Amino acid sequence: MTITSEDPVTQERRFARDPATGEALGSVLTTKPERIDGVVEAVAKVQPLWALLRVKDRARYMRRMAQAVIDDFDQLQAALAREQGRPRGEIATLELLAAIDALIWIADDGAKVLGGRRVGINRSMSPVKRARIAYEPYGVVGVIGAGSAPFAQPLGQIAGALLAGNGIVFKPALRASLAGERIARVLARAGLPEGLVRIAHGGAEVGVALAQSPVNKVLFTGSPAVGRAVARACVSRDKEVTVELGGKDAMLVLADANLPRAVAGALWAGCAGAGQARGSIERVYVAREVFSRFLGELVSGARALTVGDPADPGVQVGPLASSRRVEYLNELVREAVEQGAKVHCGGPIEPAGGGAGAFYAPTVLTGAPAHTRLMREPLDGPVLALVPVDSVDEAIRLANDSDYGLGASVWTADRYQGLRIARELHAGMVWLNDHMPGPTVSRGPWGAAAGGGLGRTLGEAGLRACAQEKLITWDPPATRGLWWGPYDEASVRAARAVAKLRSARESDRHDAWRSGALALARLGARALGRGVPKS
Repeated sequence: MTITSEDPVTQERRFARDPATGEALGSVLTTKPERIDGVVEAVAKVQPLWALLRVKDRARYMRRMAQAVIDDFDQLQAALAREQGRPRGEIATLELLAAIDALIWIADDGAKVLGGRRVGINRSMSPVKRARIAYEPYGVVGVIGAGSAPFAQPLGQIAGALLAGNGIVFKPALRASLAGERIARVLARAGLPEGLVRIAHGGAEVGVALAQSPVNKVLFTGSPAVGRAVARACVSRDKEVTVELGGKDAMLVLADANLPRAVAGALWAGCAGAGQARGSIERVYVAREVFSRFLGELVSGARALTVGDPADPGVQVGPLASSRRVEYLNELVREAVEQGAKVHCGGPIEPAGGGAGAFYAPTVLTGAPAHTRLMREPLDGPVLALVPVDSVDEAIRLANDSDYGLGASVWTADRYQGLRIARELHAGMVWLNDHMPGPTVSRGPWGAAAGGGLGRTLGEAGLRACAQEKLITWDPPATRGLWWGPYDEASVRAARAVAKLRSARESDRHDAWRSGALALARLGARALGRGVPKS
């Protein structure tokens, strides 16, 4: 299923490397932006045959995809861990188990989600009309993945779009190119029709070219800069797009929280994927009465995390994607310190023996002003900025002061208060006493609040977003439309009567029958083709 050029010599080959050691792991052929239209057109030739299958028949392929992930679990775990520079256990849980769960749910419940459903019609408007909603494919869907979400998220998006009857052009992130090839292998083992899914490797320019191509919809996950360029390209061409730009996730720790659990959760969700996972915690707002204790335990826990090559035993935090990310984090931390912040632990680490890894130890700061870039921009690194708050309202206000409302978490022993706070937080997802660095709850939607992204992926909402809703109605051929013209005084009186029949006042309903019964009867007779009774 990998894209191959008609003239491979003219294509560039990109080598993937282990971010911890710099060792070459493999290579892929990139696709030139000018060839993307041809790739989309090739998929469009195969897609109509796939769309002819019933949804439940397409669902069987999703079950085979899940089985392929299960069968190759160990190989996938090792390969993804090396390319991503992440511990194998983290890949197993956040990527592979999440992918299996999503695929099985799509296979078992997807047909019901995308099955047609009846639409109720008020009989005073259309006495004999029947209506249903049908779901139809868009055609060809472009899926653009993020390096921080190499496997489970794009595979779930691809599976959902396939179940809806679409063909796929998938562009993995550059640092997840081999993961993209692994996804292609999973799809091939599931026995999907040849050419239904194509992979186009390349950088941001290939993603923008895909958005500008004849694809019918785009699902994007990635950086804000590229995501906005993709969204503009889609909107300017009147095509739908779903965009997830990442987050600046906030954690709210209330005075009654279980502090050991909250500390462990902050370290887990702040350092997963070396802080580069989708939905990593970056801002922590802590009730002032427990702030000192929380800070002390968090700093101790952060110092205890071992940073290095995840292939080494005991390493919990691997390298960042590149040395440029280390430079970026250093710049933001330095600016915050110049404006009053204090660093309690963490920072860049030189790789042992002069290796190639870009390592950054889990970092805890306090005192960073709200206007600093550290508090405003997505970080992509294991940096936690703590802020004491004097009230729940202050915590909510500060948490909502962000342009990236992907996820948030509330840590409290009071479930009802947690639910109240969750409803007030400007985030697409809120977890109580937990935080998810990645879409591991595949039965629910994943996406940011308005302003931080467009639309949802995964879950029922994500499945339905991969298909077009179509309203289909039926009227018996022997009848005439109740409200068809020509309009006369009887039409006006009948419409007035129907309006009053739906009034909340009983006197209006009585008046409707008294003054409008004859007009309603005349319209009914006209609809049945019996003419207009004389008064």
